[in-house]
Amino acid sequence: MVSSNSGYLLIEICIRSVLVITFLASERFHPFERIIQPEEWWLYKNPIAEHEVCNTMTLFLLSIFTPIVTIFLVNYCSKKRRHLTPAIIAVTLALCINGNLTNIIKLMVGRPRPDFFFRCFPNGKVPNGQPSTYDLKCTGDEGFIAGGRKSFPSGHSSFAFTGLGFSSIYLAGHFRCFSVKGRGSSWRLILSLVPITFAAMIAISRTSDYRHHWQDVVVGSILGLLVSYVCYRQHYPELSHEESDVPYMRTDPSEMTHSQSSGRLQNVYVKRDI
Repeated sequence: MVSSNSGYLLIEICIRSVLVITFLASERFHPFERIIQPEEWWLYKNPIAEHEVCNTMTLFLLSIFTPIVTIFLVNYCSKKRRHLTPAIIAVTLALCINGNLTNIIKLMVGRPRPDFFFRCFPNGKVPNGQPSTYDLKCTGDEGFIAGGRKSFPSGHSSFAFTGLGFSSIYLAGHFRCFSVKGRGSSWRLILSLVPITFAAMIAISRTSDYRHHWQDVVVGSILGLLVSYVCYRQHYPELSHEESDVPYMRTDPSEMTHSQSSGRLQNVYVKRDI
């Protein structure tokens, strides 16, 4: 059992390592240079915000450490420390998958950000003949301009709803908010909604910072929440299950035997075997 678990964890770590490497590599790729028609430029003439409500470093800290801290606190308070592993595996996979999906879409779509005009032409100084529809020649920093073509979808929104969204789903499962026994309890639901509320605030701030269009934020948020839920369901039963806080995978053989013998989780394991 120990060697089997060690091999499983090693494979999972390797998978996440590969996904992190591909994510970092994709950050260096140049996005598709979409043609900008003359009637579109008004969408991209918003000022460049000097100070963002939530910068990239803050985003990654919140998206990574919020679910991890939440998982540790919940397991420590509930004395179910054997349930740490499946939760950590689920959220790390969600973050890695989301990062790669978001970057792939950004690179393929190449949509300009709301402040692209001033990235392309700093201080609004436009050379003669520019902006040209088919021969656009920007005068700004190349890296800053390339980043200006990565508007869709919003990475801040997708990462926020992956990390903080997972935290809300995890809390809802732990508190059994949607099970028969847990329904109707206001404090359980409110506490579960706290992380995802902050995710929504981060996503909305991207429009007020003129870093993203509203469509970028909506799609990024949906993408992040969808990825987090799919990865959560790989390791936990549906939120309406009577024991939604109990993961499929167990690290203690005695605990698994006891649960199965009691008949309370038998349907969960049958579903997974099918």
